[in-house]
Amino acid sequence: MAQHANAEYLDRHPDANFTMIQAFEWYGEGGGKHWDKLTELAPKLADWGLTAMWVPPPTKAAGQESVGYDIYDHWDLGEFDQKGGVGTKYGTKEQLLKTIKTAKEHGIVTYLDAVFNHKFGADEKETFKAKQVDWNERDKELSDLYDIQGWTGFTFPGRGDKYSSLKWNFNHFTGVDYNDADPDTKAIYKIEGENKDWARNVDKENGNYDYLMGADIDHDHGEVLEDFLKWGQWAIDDIGAAGFRFDAIKHIDEKFISKFVKNTREVTGKPKLFAVGEYWKDDINDLDSYLDSLGTQFSLFDAPLHYNFKQAGEQGAGYDLTKIFDGTVVQKRPIDAVTLVDNHDTQVGQALESWVSSGFKPIAYSLILLRPDGYPCVFWGDLFGTLGDNPQKPVTQLNDIIRARKLFAFGELRDYFDHPNCIGWVRMAGGDRDGLAVVACNGDEGKKRMEVGAEHAGEKWTDVLGWHQGEVTIGEDGWAEFMCPARSVSIWTKTDARGREEFGKGE
Repeated sequence: MAQHANAEYLDRHPDANFTMIQAFEWYGEGGGKHWDKLTELAPKLADWGLTAMWVPPPTKAAGQESVGYDIYDHWDLGEFDQKGGVGTKYGTKEQLLKTIKTAKEHGIVTYLDAVFNHKFGADEKETFKAKQVDWNERDKELSDLYDIQGWTGFTFPGRGDKYSSLKWNFNHFTGVDYNDADPDTKAIYKIEGENKDWARNVDKENGNYDYLMGADIDHDHGEVLEDFLKWGQWAIDDIGAAGFRFDAIKHIDEKFISKFVKNTREVTGKPKLFAVGEYWKDDINDLDSYLDSLGTQFSLFDAPLHYNFKQAGEQGAGYDLTKIFDGTVVQKRPIDAVTLVDNHDTQVGQALESWVSSGFKPIAYSLILLRPDGYPCVFWGDLFGTLGDNPQKPVTQLNDIIRARKLFAFGELRDYFDHPNCIGWVRMAGGDRDGLAVVACNGDEGKKRMEVGAEHAGEKWTDVLGWHQGEVTIGEDGWAEFMCPARSVSIWTKTDARGREEFGKGE
């Protein structure tokens, strides 16, 4: 468990299990209602066992109903009349502050989605010199230097100089993909400037993957760096956030990310401030190298684990469950892993769609929620379902699996990964904790003989999910045979364990 994840909560609850929710999905309801919905849900989320929420980008985007990744103004959290209105898709700044405050009162801290790679929705176009570069080899120049017209002037007329006086122009960016003087030409344009170049400490896809979209931010520019560092302190000290989720970090110079995190921890006096990055790549070597290079504690979403889950769901009984953690961040660097099943990018209908099959999701969530390693992140779409043209249903009783983590997933881990289609593990708990035993099968109905401890001899245990009917009596030696339905999971604990009455009540 990543104990840096929620330092303030840890001080009050040193034996708590931290669980994060990605508190949105791509097709979520707009109209400024989301912050109020999270405020209303806070008591229920806390009761289930959630201790942190990653909220969508709260910053003003280029469009009024935008999900938020086409960032316009970092300093406008739904406070100023810009880009079609005062609020964002999710609501106003006032509503956001109420959400953060209410969640904290219920033991849930808030992580802001920080979109630092690019900007959209400029207020003015400018003329400047640039060169076309190859889409597939960004260091290969395809033209001489010439004047283009790009949308790079950000004057923020609705906000003025409140919070920040910086007005952005082409000098604050490294590239664009649109020339207003030649709109029919589709190209990436590298902006000319003194000591200006693509960032070098980025992913090596396309030779250099600094440029992703929009007006690509130059993090080496002194004014840009200063503005972001100020924003980081403001987000924590004034807005009340407890950390950040960084978008698209494989396109951002890792030196900037490191500097931002170190500085924010220092100036806010919070050395354990949480930071997780989206480096979406199915390659543990690249992710491991990135974490090594930062020079400060940092977490990454475990993309390789997600792809293992997807493969396992597709292959069914042909997948060897004993290999489920192979090549993952949580296996190699558990303290730095934020584990997940799906997210807003992998959900059905998105560009990176790689949806884990609904039949495998209960197993996947048991693997991230009921074991000690990693900091699990539950996806809103799995807990409440998704909207859009192809809506997806919630994962059955996912709230009960979260609750099982809250109440029973403690103590020593004992693994029984000895069959390709049926695996199990035990959390020994101890003291005033009750512990649990988990069996997961991707084939026929399975059984697993496991030890829960002689101190439990004679106890009656049942599946808290109710998916496997029947009762198990723990033997005098502390061993018992636990069952699991075909292609499913069972979570066993004693029948009179504290909190058992809360299971199976629905959402």
